[in-house]
Amino acid sequence: MTVTSRPEIVGTFGVVATTHWLASAAGMAMLEKGGNAFDAAVAAGTVLNVVEPDQNGPGGDVPIILWSAAKAKVEVICGQGTAPAGATSGWFRDQGFDRMPGSGHLPAVVPGSFGAWMLLAAEYGTLPLRELLAPVIAIATEGFLVKREVADLLAALVGMFTTHWPSSAEIFLPGGRAPEAGTLLAVPAQAATYRRLVAEAEAAGGSREHQIEAARRAWYEGFVAEAIDRFFRQPVMDTSGVANKGLLSGSDLAGWRAAIEEPITYDYGDYTVCKAGPWAQSPVMLQQLALLKGFDIAGMAPNGPDFVHTVQECVKLALADREAFYGDPRFVDVPLDRLLSDDYNAARRELVEDRASMAMRPGTIPGFGGAIALRDEGSSNYAHAETVDVAAPGSVTRTDYAQWQARHPGDTCHFDIIDRWGNMISSTPSGGWCSGAPVVPGLGFCVSTRGQMFSLDADHPNAIQPGKRPRTTLTPTLALRRGEPYLVFGTPGGDQQDQWALHAFLRHVHHGMNLQQAVDVPSFHTNHVPSSFFPREWVPGHLAIEGTFPAATLAALDRRGHRLDVAPHWGHYNSVTMASRVGRVLRAGASPRRMQCYAVGR
Repeated sequence: MTVTSRPEIVGTFGVVATTHWLASAAGMAMLEKGGNAFDAAVAAGTVLNVVEPDQNGPGGDVPIILWSAAKAKVEVICGQGTAPAGATSGWFRDQGFDRMPGSGHLPAVVPGSFGAWMLLAAEYGTLPLRELLAPVIAIATEGFLVKREVADLLAALVGMFTTHWPSSAEIFLPGGRAPEAGTLLAVPAQAATYRRLVAEAEAAGGSREHQIEAARRAWYEGFVAEAIDRFFRQPVMDTSGVANKGLLSGSDLAGWRAAIEEPITYDYGDYTVCKAGPWAQSPVMLQQLALLKGFDIAGMAPNGPDFVHTVQECVKLALADREAFYGDPRFVDVPLDRLLSDDYNAARRELVEDRASMAMRPGTIPGFGGAIALRDEGSSNYAHAETVDVAAPGSVTRTDYAQWQARHPGDTCHFDIIDRWGNMISSTPSGGWCSGAPVVPGLGFCVSTRGQMFSLDADHPNAIQPGKRPRTTLTPTLALRRGEPYLVFGTPGGDQQDQWALHAFLRHVHHGMNLQQAVDVPSFHTNHVPSSFFPREWVPGHLAIEGTFPAATLAALDRRGHRLDVAPHWGHYNSVTMASRVGRVLRAGASPRRMQCYAVGR
């Protein structure tokens, strides 16, 4: 019998798997109240926005993919905000930037998460707004456990916050000190913002949907937008080493709405895998499947060198095409039909050789794509007009803030939920992390810096333009099996999201692992791609791999030329969660790696 880190959850009433146990509990509470999976998602998602401040915040972004039993279809909700009206590649280059800055006001985009939660609640949910936001208000008021990673992060930022971002110090450094690991951190300013949203919604009266729309207006046209507009007129420190005013304005927020879109799909054996469009990296997983279907994945040992090498080399090709071709399809033509076609991927598959590739090799599609800027790891110049030291109090090691930010980008959260009626939802909340931007005074949270993922090459599909969505890393997944909704899954992890999630999927569908086994087994990924995060560097030939792989596998991969970066047991950030439905039987699993992901259900 295979022993897993925790049991695969099995039930018939509902399952909730998230990257934080408090979010899992909040989602399950909505199901117990009689709400559906979409109600549970709003509660879980808003709780994640608070309890994982190092990974996201209420002012962040979110893509959502779902199966609605009532509509009998898969749909995507885009909660990715857009670039400000004044943001152009020419403007940034005129200011002396050779790439998008990584923090502060300048890379800010419209905060899209709240609008997406409200669209989800209004169109698909059943419970009133007060009940949906009750868990996040209670947790923000009463406090949540500070993990060691969060304590260390805040300790490193004491100098930055107190000197340059005092509004962040007010929220995250209670009493002027970083909270210790194992203590509770309350964020009453965030609770007050949510309470005011509920109060304004209820004051508007009318139906549940009318009140939800009133809350959305209060955010994008009311007091939230007004506070953001005021704050962005004030210069703040960023990775350039000087303080800059922002471009984002209240009118940018007022002109934006979350939207429902059709998914992009790919048929892989019995499965139809559904993803968001190329404004996210989501089609990367579909192209990996198009490449991998030419190999006997089922015949490869899931912990063997052939499996790792083959998957690794295919993701390099798919990520290269991401870098060359992806962008917001409202602004540019992205040749997805060609990128996912059999003949194109048959030709690309021929590039997979016995040895690891060290090259960046995008495909050629006449009339499409752009140049890829390659910067080696550690090559960036951080000579600033002002040096900002970042270190834990008393530390003898100090570093420039921009260098620190390059090594400590924010990340992401994730959840997967299925209810007794067969509704399914997967979502990856992100952005607005506490290390990326200062807190907006009066609101208690930061605004997403997702704009750092834009290119400043005006001819590139992902070039920054007013009203355009950056090509993000956020990529939840839903899969049908023989036409029936079957599986929702995903993970935090930036550029690794469509690597780790794919590995779990392959090990589940090809190697018969249950959901918990599929997320427990040894992990690997590559940074053989320009990072989506500042300063956009890459590591050719890189293969990060957990040392719990068999020694023979590691040795064989080394012989094949992979540049191994061996991590200890469960040493990766891989935080895959998964949930499935077959008839009335619901299952869920959650990675043990961050010591906070949890699946619950009954």
